[in-house]
Amino acid sequence: MRAPRPDGAATRALLLQTAGQVFAERGYADATSKEICARAGTPMASVNYHFGSREALYEEVLIEAHRQIVSVDELVEMTRALGDPRDKLRALLAHMLAPSSRENTPWGFRVVLREMMSPGPLAPALVDKAVRPKAKLLLGLLAAILELPGDHPAVQRALVFSVLPCIVMLVAPKEIPRKVLPAMAKDSEGMFEDLMRYVFAGLDALRKAHRAAATPPRDGRRRG
Repeated sequence: MRAPRPDGAATRALLLQTAGQVFAERGYADATSKEICARAGTPMASVNYHFGSREALYEEVLIEAHRQIVSVDELVEMTRALGDPRDKLRALLAHMLAPSSRENTPWGFRVVLREMMSPGPLAPALVDKAVRPKAKLLLGLLAAILELPGDHPAVQRALVFSVLPCIVMLVAPKEIPRKVLPAMAKDSEGMFEDLMRYVFAGLDALRKAHRAAATPPRDGRRRG
């Protein structure tokens, strides 16, 4: 295999950004290497030269798209100084939701939305390389809050209940809340505060319910 030229890193980065925009607009099935190279102003063989194939390029696009929403390094760094797992979860969710208030969101959000609506053949790569590491960190926080083992089904359900609303607000077209829920759209800070009340009240209810289920009755009989 040929070694990349000195300017290879810059060309690779340009192709990745251009491909992200093309995949966001057209989806995996309709985006072509020809259009990506034409927009990037690079030779036609650039995709294969720098990534090996269109499929490998799309895998990199998926991982970058997920990083644009939130990266593992960002999650670790921003919670390093916080001790309480509740404070950490609040900080992480606030960080995740921050881009939703921006007028122009990165192309990664549209790529993720397309992949959620119609998963492609490279979805497993996205799960293994981008989603799973972040889920592991969040599961640890939720396990501490719920006082349950990290592999407990309730902890995994709590992850869905806590994070899914944030993902929906991130990837949903901004026109929807503006036209359907205008009062909500005008108060992003109030929306976040109410979301936190909703999330933590739900986590408290889950913790109490599963603690009660795990505690045997005083007379020694199992609850039926």
